[in-house]
Amino acid sequence: MPAAYVIMRISFLGPAGTYSEIAALAYATTSDSVVACTSHTTVVAAVENGDADVAMMPIENVLEGAITVTLDLLIHETALRICAETVVPIKHQLLGRFGFDITLAKILYGHPQSLAQCRHFIESHLPHVTSVASLSNSAAPADALASAVPAVAIGTVRAAELTGTCILVPDIQDRHNNVTRFVALARQDHVPTGNDKTSLCFGFDREDQPGQVVRVLEILAKANINMIKLESRPSKAVLGEYVFLVDINGHREDPHIAEALAAMQTQTGFLKIFGSYPCYAKD
Repeated sequence: MPAAYVIMRISFLGPAGTYSEIAALAYATTSDSVVACTSHTTVVAAVENGDADVAMMPIENVLEGAITVTLDLLIHETALRICAETVVPIKHQLLGRFGFDITLAKILYGHPQSLAQCRHFIESHLPHVTSVASLSNSAAPADALASAVPAVAIGTVRAAELTGTCILVPDIQDRHNNVTRFVALARQDHVPTGNDKTSLCFGFDREDQPGQVVRVLEILAKANINMIKLESRPSKAVLGEYVFLVDINGHREDPHIAEALAAMQTQTGFLKIFGSYPCYAKD
């Protein structure tokens, strides 16, 4: 947690009961508050406008890869910095009224992503139902409760608590290693801790040249800096032009990291540091 914050307001993509709220609550201390927003853009704007201190954003899912809306916000639209990361297990629950017999269900409500991630369970246990998309993992159980025909829903434990639904079948996701990494965005990143990560992006303002990406990455290798992740996103300026995103071990203020970043700056058209922050502590 950034040292400057004592009591924080943490913005997240609402409504309550979503995995984004679960991530915000996991990051929060007992005295902090969470602020539900209606879009990823307004989650970030809440911090930029002073309505929140930290924005909680999903950035990567182990099954589906990068969360592109977050990456594009970091690249193009905000100067906020990553100050922390947290990992949330994605555990889907089959929810419904207490004592409901799932064989009587006619409709299954769920967020489209959740429906896709529970496909095997649905095919095996609910082959007779019609799947209907809901706006969120917390809206799905509310939709099921409001349904005029027998219905169940896919949602979170938190959504069950909020809507008063019962967990009919726990952990129905196809893959039990499914997790999403969230990042906390603030006006400043984290001070060095000795076990840090730095996220950044770079691109070029000239035509493609053989080896230009390799020359940039060789700077990291020669400085003995471990690159954790490399991926690309369209620049949104010219078709076929890309921005490269990199995660490395170390803090931007570490002398050898700072020297390498300065060298990378000379080999690129632009280089943007998203922030340095403590590595997530795995159990």
